Amino acid sequence: MKTAISIPDPIFEEAEGLAKRLGVSRSELYAKAVAAFVEEHRGEQIVEALNKIYGQEPSELEADLQQLQEQALTLDEW
Repeated sequence: MKTAISIPDPIFEEAEGLAKRLGVSRSELYAKAVAAFVEEHRGEQIVEALNKIYGQEPSELEADLQQLQEQALTLDEW
């Protein structure tokens, strides 16, 4: 897909130089950069969704379950 974007001249010039050094087209460089940025931020959506789901429910263990867990831990040697 073709698209038009505006970026500051210094960034454009550095990107041009980098594309030449890497031997890739400007389009390929920008596509890779955007893909890396998207991937980097993909995890944020997952964390937000989990926080939304688990933020609605209490996170404490029921008293009986907590007692059983504590008993199990005292049986192990540390």
